[in-house]
Amino acid sequence: MSQQLLCLTSISALSGNRGKEKELSHPEGDAPPQNDKDREDSRTCALSRRAMPKEAMIRFVAGPDGALVPDIRARLPGRGVWVEATREAVSQAARRKIFSRGLKTGLSVSPSLADDVEALLLRDMLQALALANKAGAVVTGFGKVEDLLARRDGKISTAALLHASEAAQDGRRKLAQALNRGRQTLQDGHIPPPDTIPVIDWIAGEDLDLALGRIHVIHAALVAGTGSDGFMTRWRRLDRYRMADTSTPSTDVSATMASRTDGPSGEAHDDRAITGQE
Repeated sequence: MSQQLLCLTSISALSGNRGKEKELSHPEGDAPPQNDKDREDSRTCALSRRAMPKEAMIRFVAGPDGALVPDIRARLPGRGVWVEATREAVSQAARRKIFSRGLKTGLSVSPSLADDVEALLLRDMLQALALANKAGAVVTGFGKVEDLLARRDGKISTAALLHASEAAQDGRRKLAQALNRGRQTLQDGHIPPPDTIPVIDWIAGEDLDLALGRIHVIHAALVAGTGSDGFMTRWRRLDRYRMADTSTPSTDVSATMASRTDGPSGEAHDDRAITGQE
């Protein structure tokens, strides 16, 4: 009996040591996944060695010509290296030759890699906007956008407001006022309004025209729902990539948030909080 107990104690101690070794085998800051789903949904950033959701990262692979290829949809075959989806992280990874070490091969890395990734993310976002338009989730034209923003029944909500980069200040201001009127009406009817609505005002008019299949698009709005979810996800990804410091909100013109700033009359006093201009 004593020999059996000694054997069981030894096995238990050995198992405990193996568990500790497994814990220590993970890089610092990269906690072991809790289950198979966590393992599938996260990757380790080759630059920071931190585990992150795949949606917050960009995958890179070696092309057949030996050039580094950004795989923004994570679909290309072969070994991949994951880096946090920010311009700063991509630039640092290129400077520190992280890609060559991770892919274990000599690579030709474009000096404009960070710009190339941003261009791909922009194209991906515009393609998602085209799909949202086909799904009937995009409203264009000043009058129609104004009507959507000022709706009073709360049955249809706005996911985002879009202005072409060349849109006039007067049109932006009037739509901001319509948005605030709609919010006030919802509150009067005891319907909770959305806290914030993104105002995206940096897309060139010609890009909006191409994505929406229309001519001279200046103002547009996305209807909240499954039809616009793909665009919103890609816009957030691009906006985060452009941010210099991801721990603080963006302060450039890449995106602003429409929020309520009421005075005694219920009108918004500071249009800059809504349009992000001046």
